Amino acid sequence: MKENMLAMNKKSFLGTVCAAFALAAVVSSCGDGKTRSTGWEFSRNMYDPIAYNPDQPNNNFKNKITAQLPPAGTNPIGFERFAFANTLEEYERAGREWKNPLEVNKVNLAKGDALFHTYCAVCHGKDGKGDGPITKDRTVEDSRGKRPLENFPTPPSYHKSDAANSSRGGLMSDLTDGKIYHTIYYGHNSMGSHASQLSPEERWQVVMYVHELQKK
Repeated sequence: MKENMLAMNKKSFLGTVCAAFALAAVVSSCGDGKTRSTGWEFSRNMYDPIAYNPDQPNNNFKNKITAQLPPAGTNPIGFERFAFANTLEEYERAGREWKNPLEVNKVNLAKGDALFHTYCAVCHGKDGKGDGPITKDRTVEDSRGKRPLENFPTPPSYHKSDAANSSRGGLMSDLTDGKIYHTIYYGHNSMGSHASQLSPEERWQVVMYVHELQKK
């Protein structure tokens, strides 16, 4: 009998303790109706960032700004600085001075082929003749009905047999490494810059493949 009473008292005590903890948790998580406080928070350090946010004031720097400008003359990791400006004079200079550092081999040509068909063929055509799909008549049909899409201007062919002229002078089939690279980097006319889509190595692989198209 005595043992049963002790067991019941122990259960009652544990129940009272659990109820007290539950009540404390509920009370502590509720605001007082006068402030925006949510009460106590569990493991605050698990979701508060240790590092500064870019827009936060920062006393570690003299100007109190977290997002600092990089030191002059430095380059981000993986970034290759292009030492030619976006002018016709610099385009011509790149054509004379900027040479492809990659070896002409099957691997680089295959990658250039794949990259050209991914990024360039939509305008220049799969064979570089300037007959890409967005230069032709196209239509789209949706809830508004069927309507024509805008056609992009036809770029000149790279092929030697077509004898197409570049808008900056000379035959497309005579474009040099530097001129093609400069155009990929900055873009020209309706073609936008592809510097953000292609790494320096990938640009050179495309240049290498374009030279193959120029032979046709």
